[in-house]
Amino acid sequence: MSEEFDPTATTVGVGPHPEPWPDDPRYDRELLADGDRRNVIDRYRYWTMDAIVADLDRSRVPLHVAIQNWEHDFNIGSMVRTANAFNVAAVHIVGKRRWNRRGAMVTDRYLHVHHHEDEAALFAYLAAQGVTPVGVDNLEGSVPLETAQLPERCCLIFGSEGPGLTDAMVAGCERLVAITQRGSTRSMNAGAAAAIAMYHWSLQHA
Repeated sequence: MSEEFDPTATTVGVGPHPEPWPDDPRYDRELLADGDRRNVIDRYRYWTMDAIVADLDRSRVPLHVAIQNWEHDFNIGSMVRTANAFNVAAVHIVGKRRWNRRGAMVTDRYLHVHHHEDEAALFAYLAAQGVTPVGVDNLEGSVPLETAQLPERCCLIFGSEGPGLTDAMVAGCERLVAITQRGSTRSMNAGAAAAIAMYHWSLQHA
């Protein structure tokens, strides 16, 4: 097969396609013959990965998501999976090139994932694309996310679990937003914060 099956998807998907097979170049003949157990919506059953990506490209939203990768954070995979659910324009990994893909459940294959060596490289890319960098962290100067109007063409930037955004990343952001919390801990899980922030953007723009 040209791509891996989702290792948790043994009870989902469909078996071999009944003959005659569809005469459509989007379909993968191996999947038609063997069945499609991938974690994809029914619309994309038996499609090749390239055909799915091409179709998603026609409806991607102008939201970008950036993640600082200094500690091989397991939350990165979860953030990428959420980014796929919202069909964002791109995901940016800043720092180490290798990142923890386990939680992504192969959804990164349907996204445009870019690597940047450092904060400066990310900001240069965003500026060239006309995308506004917005940091998400509960730091001094942050405004409540729930009252913030986010730019349509923006990049929500998240730090590693624990240390949060670096000073260089904060300095380059056009603004900072924070999710209001009322419990006893200082911060929430980075993957959960990313999901909330992407959903908040989608309420305003998608």
